[in-house]
Amino acid sequence: MTVRTRFAPSPTGMLHIGGARTALFNWLFARHHGGQFLLRVEDTDRERSTAEATQVILDGLAWLGLDPDEPPVFQSARQARHAEVAMQMLAAGQAYRCWCSPEELRAMREQAIAEGRPPRYDGRWRDRDPAEAPAGVAPAIRLRAPREGETVVRDLVQGEVRVGNGELDDLILLRSDLTPTYLHAVVVDDHDMAITHVIRGDDHLTNTFRQLQIYRAMGWQPPAFAHIPLIHGADGAKLSKRHGAVSVLEFREQGFLPEALCNYLLRLGWAHGDAEIIARDEAVRLFDLDGVGRAAARMDYAKLLHLNGVWLRAADDARLADDVLHRLAQRPALALGTIAMHRVRMLMPALKERAKTLAELADSAAFLAHPLPLPMEPKAAALLTPEAKLMLRDLAPALAATDFTAPALDAALRAFAEAEGRKLGQVAQPLRAALTGSTASPPIDATLAALGREESLARIAAAAR
Repeated sequence: MTVRTRFAPSPTGMLHIGGARTALFNWLFARHHGGQFLLRVEDTDRERSTAEATQVILDGLAWLGLDPDEPPVFQSARQARHAEVAMQMLAAGQAYRCWCSPEELRAMREQAIAEGRPPRYDGRWRDRDPAEAPAGVAPAIRLRAPREGETVVRDLVQGEVRVGNGELDDLILLRSDLTPTYLHAVVVDDHDMAITHVIRGDDHLTNTFRQLQIYRAMGWQPPAFAHIPLIHGADGAKLSKRHGAVSVLEFREQGFLPEALCNYLLRLGWAHGDAEIIARDEAVRLFDLDGVGRAAARMDYAKLLHLNGVWLRAADDARLADDVLHRLAQRPALALGTIAMHRVRMLMPALKERAKTLAELADSAAFLAHPLPLPMEPKAAALLTPEAKLMLRDLAPALAATDFTAPALDAALRAFAEAEGRKLGQVAQPLRAALTGSTASPPIDATLAALGREESLARIAAAAR
């Protein structure tokens, strides 16, 4: 058997962080077992599904590196097939027509609630003669669900879960306009796509009992089910916008790396010993459903930020520089020519040691592209005292006499500090303020080398004035 999993989002909004983790788990499970990962866009809600939302989902999955092995399936294109299966069930006596009006269904629910019963359809058309149907009314088609016994889900995460069939009503398969309901369409699509494992959030567990009844009515082999716990905020409540960024593409804009986010999501509800930093290849080797816990996971943004810093420091410098340059290009105050680009690329090994996100990295690199006059942070301006300005005037010739490589600049700074009877920091900090407009930067010798002789001396002279 070839393992086939699927991720089936509805394009009615963004790809949120919970959906991204579900997609990741499906992708990893398929890869671990040498199988295939598929994508189905469940766009049957025509009023709320948009092409823009679909593209956001596709972009988010592509950014995370979770590309499907086959072209995406769009559920809205399969409505004829959904109707065909419902008609087969009708012909086999596994379904029946129901002519209940919306008013009757509303009254049925209200009465059940008033009597303290769950609001379920009472099956009034289950065995009724169709000859009694009201004229000019299009019927819905309902499943003739079993009323005796139990439906059992042997879940690969939650264990064995049972529900009495008497607690389930005859669900609608096709509405009166012949459009399928979600529960019916999902079963038909999973069967036709030969899905072997359905891995999804545990908020779908109650749906599974109903879907299993459709499989049995059609005589189809159901897939294995694995319902993973939801993600909660740090306060234990279901993750929502008030907990911060929840869209995958928001994390991209905030400067998180896809490998860091995937690493974090992998460990959000799945564990393998004490391992924390897990690369994609290693995740494929290790991942299986027996490592998924049953308790809800809690989103910890501080931990994600730390993890992103680890991955940032390990990332390729050229890749980081390209991203930073793209971010800096959005800032009109900067002069982002080829010289500034060279500076960013040259200083990247030192810049990335201090940053935790690409956005921070861009902020810390912005001084490399800023024309004079350089904006000054208040703490940096405070370092440029009259005495410090005089020192910078004296320092400039000593720096200009070097070949402007980092080792030569470091030696010149140390020699100047010793000759002046100062500590190295007393020289470096005013110099750093003059060069960057800040009190924090990569090592001062590397910063001078990246800026180059002409720009460094111009900044020193501007600060000294």
